[in-house]
Amino acid sequence: MRYHFVDAPFGKLLLAGEDALELVGFPRGKMAVGVGEGWVEDRHSFTDASAQLLAYFGGELKEFSVKMKPSGTVFQREVLDALNSIPYGETRSYKDIAEMIGRPKSVRAVGAANGRNPLPIIIPCHRVIGANGSLTGFGGGVDVKAYLLKLEGGTSGSFVEQAPLDFQQIP
Repeated sequence: MRYHFVDAPFGKLLLAGEDALELVGFPRGKMAVGVGEGWVEDRHSFTDASAQLLAYFGGELKEFSVKMKPSGTVFQREVLDALNSIPYGETRSYKDIAEMIGRPKSVRAVGAANGRNPLPIIIPCHRVIGANGSLTGFGGGVDVKAYLLKLEGGTSGSFVEQAPLDFQQIP
């Protein structure tokens, strides 16, 4: 597996894959990902994904168009496809996603699939919130989720203020 790091406002994101981007890893949080054994650093890998992420963090990009290869079961990929349909600056609930994929009773399974998204930010799992409008868990930390939602500017309500948005202390 080839990998490269890209600077984000909340730390270095790990980008990894072979012929396409397969993984975006957070520097911290419950889904923090480190470099795997036998992986090879390649600073020339994923330059398009790096550039698009930097443009996104700079407020210049609203839709990603990188070559990617997300892993997962058929159900998980259905959820990822639904996540990709959530417009920039908008949010959906887990129930909304379950209904979008034609499985309205699979709200918990949708939550689990959302949490296993191998390409967060690029496949916008951060745009999924609780049915009551609250922030729910996020692999990079709820503060990162709040930051991403605030960056996109389409959020309203107090849930964005639930977590601090100052990332100066994060390595």
